[in-house]
Amino acid sequence: MCSAMLLFGIGLVTLLCATDARPSLNYLEDHFTVENESEEVRSAAIKRLLEVFGMDDTPAIHGHKQPPQYMLDLYNTVADVDGVTKDPYLLEGNTVRSFFDKLHSEQVEFRFNLSTVSRAEKILTAELHLFKLRPQATLTFNRHHFCQVSVYQLLNSKSNSTQDKKLLSSRLIPVHSTGWEVFTITQAVRSWMLDEGSNLGLHVVVQTLGGSPMDMKLIRFASGRNHHQSKQPMLVLFTDDGRRSSKPLESTDPNDATSNLPRPLLSSPSSRSVRSVDESEEEGASMSCQRLPLYVDFEEIGWSGWIVSPRGYNAYHCKGSCPFPLGQNMMPTNHATVQSIINALKLIKGIDMPCCVPDKLFSINLLYFDDDENVVLKQYNDMVAGSCGCH
Repeated sequence: MCSAMLLFGIGLVTLLCATDARPSLNYLEDHFTVENESEEVRSAAIKRLLEVFGMDDTPAIHGHKQPPQYMLDLYNTVADVDGVTKDPYLLEGNTVRSFFDKLHSEQVEFRFNLSTVSRAEKILTAELHLFKLRPQATLTFNRHHFCQVSVYQLLNSKSNSTQDKKLLSSRLIPVHSTGWEVFTITQAVRSWMLDEGSNLGLHVVVQTLGGSPMDMKLIRFASGRNHHQSKQPMLVLFTDDGRRSSKPLESTDPNDATSNLPRPLLSSPSSRSVRSVDESEEEGASMSCQRLPLYVDFEEIGWSGWIVSPRGYNAYHCKGSCPFPLGQNMMPTNHATVQSIINALKLIKGIDMPCCVPDKLFSINLLYFDDDENVVLKQYNDMVAGSCGCH
């Protein structure tokens, strides 16, 4: 009897311990609810951030891709190391796209898929970039020193006659030169955007100064089939998508204002010592209006796979109070000064102190791969707080 009671007691204790060790149903429900809510918030936040960058979804990139050197050089020309625009007037429009030839033909015919370009975008300039190869060694002493290179828009896919082609660009090129040659083909691209079916491609004709056909072994352009990607034929398109801000960007060099500020790796306050919420709020209230770091890390967001440059950028944020009297160092507007006086004298109930907000904003540049794995350089306005003031 005693043994039976002892076994029953041990079993009861074991059951109770196991019950205590398992999380309750309410706990599990709360835990999963919090996780689901966090995932929903993250998903909504990413979607909203994509809208800021003018996208519906993140581009799907397969494998490692190397952007064209031209696009890298252009990015470094218009943006600093953080992506902030050096001068808002350096770039024509706010979007530059590069497209590789889709025909991969050994002949001098090229075709580019422009389906990723929105019809709402204004076509400013379109350029055909061709890499001219060195003449073959046996022909280097040819009597021709220059040749006439003409680029035509094809109007009929089944015919190659003069009547079925439209001249877009033509100029003289040294026979013995090597490197990139650029031809303006804006008219053709504008017509393709109006009627996608009219995009039958381009045809390049090389002639002597006398008008006779040139030996193609003497004048050779790199093709997408037999040459390295760095030399492939490329279409570069400058457009404006209408997102420019209503007022012109400040031309002040943003580096002057940012050089002496710290740049943390993350925007969260995790690097600080642990403090209570009340203490943090009191500190913010006692601090005068100023600009503080706010680093946006694209790798943390999960965008490093398709964004080439920058890896992140310092957006900065404004924090602090605007107490009476407002000094000129707080860059107050006349309205903020009057509001500060009304608040200090308590002439009207419910009038708060002016707010600490950005009073100068800079644009950033993003170099990235789109859905068709073309490289795009896009400029986004009002992304970096250049300075803060009381408004």
